[in-house]
Formats: sequence, structure tokens, C-alpha cells
Amino acid sequence: MRSNLLKFKRSPHKIPHKAIALATVLFLIGACLIIIGSLLLAGYINKGGADRPVPVLIIGILVFLPGFYHLYIASYASKGYRVYSYDDIPDFHD
Repeated sequence: MRSNLLKFKRSPHKIPHKAIALATVLFLIGACLIIIGSLLLAGYINKGGADRPVPVLIIGILVFLPGFYHLYIASYASKGYRVYSYDDIPDFHD
């Protein structure tokens, strides 16, 4: 019985390093834009008109969310959770 279980052992998945690096960059840029947009909205930074903080916040959220999502998947895949896999992260095929 034990020999049958060893036959179907999963092969190790290839870690998409480029995609994880891009997700990290998107996460950091999005977080910076959200912080800057929040400071603009609160009035701590007074550069430009009153219509400036909303686009900065929207762009920050749109950049932050994919980066956060892919880093979330990568972190749980590295911990070995069965539900999460590196296959869920899009890879750049060289």
C-alpha cells in the first residue's frame, strides 16, 4: 500500500520569480500612491487643486489590489497550503 502512495507524489512546482517580483513592485507602488492620495485628501500635502486626490487614490487601489492578491497566493503557496499553488500566479514564459 505504501508503494502506491509514493507513485503519485507531486512534483515540485516551478516558482515564478519574475511574477512575484512584479507583484511586489505593484504592491509597493500601490501602497505609496494610496498613502500619498490619503495625505492629499486630508490636506497634509497642498499641491494642486481639490480634484487631485481622487485619481491618485483610484490608481493606487487599482495597482495595489493585483499586487496584494498575487503576493497573498505566493505566501500561502510557499507555506505549503494545498489550496494555493504557484500555478495560480501568471508566469512570464521566456
